[in-house]
Amino acid sequence: MAEDLVLDTAIRDWVLIPLSVVMVLIGILRYFVSKLMRSSQVPDPKIVKEGQVILRARNLRAGANFIPAKSFRARRVYFSNEENGLLYVPRGQAQNPQAQMFSDPNMAMDMMKKNLSMIIPQTLTFAWVNFFFSGFVAAKIPFPLTQRFRSMLQNGIDLSTVDVSYVSSRSWYFLNLFGLRGLFSLILGEENATDDTQRMMQMSGFGFDPSKSLGAEKDGLDILQHEWALPKFEQRAETVLRNLVR
Repeated sequence: MAEDLVLDTAIRDWVLIPLSVVMVLIGILRYFVSKLMRSSQVPDPKIVKEGQVILRARNLRAGANFIPAKSFRARRVYFSNEENGLLYVPRGQAQNPQAQMFSDPNMAMDMMKKNLSMIIPQTLTFAWVNFFFSGFVAAKIPFPLTQRFRSMLQNGIDLSTVDVSYVSSRSWYFLNLFGLRGLFSLILGEENATDDTQRMMQMSGFGFDPSKSLGAEKDGLDILQHEWALPKFEQRAETVLRNLVR
């Protein structure tokens, strides 16, 4: 049977709050350090153009039902035509992102700087947390959880009798590490928010492959079924007016 614990207020004042504040400050400091380490090279106009095409195609798919069917078909042909469509990439012209990275040393250097700006602060912060705050029960979640969450929330506590809703200090570090994107978006802006999960996913790849994104957007436009939403709005407005008249 799980035991209920009474958490000391000193743990809140000397473990929970300092750990959260330090994680926020380290995230902000890491953002500015990575911004200073970023090289000021001019982006490739071709890559910028392909990115703008992808955004336009996504906007077309998102608002396809708000334009007439004839206009949508014309725009789809403009984007996905296999002769001169903006989203069509011939097979021989597909770029290899790994070869592009090795051919451009600035791209490889930027990726190395980004990885170092993520790995070094995380390693030092985890060593600091593991040395000073190891073994503390820092907080309690106000709702019950199943046993599957024990390994995630009670890292560093080898007690099976403690309720799953209690969070250890080491687990609180990981929750702050991957869950502060919303706070960083408020402090630094939506585009400047540091997302460690996204950076870890980027570490597994070597670069951006625009041909795959263009092909995916082309396939999305080809299979999209157009259904004009304006007649439905007119019917809804007519129904609302009739109900008001009654």
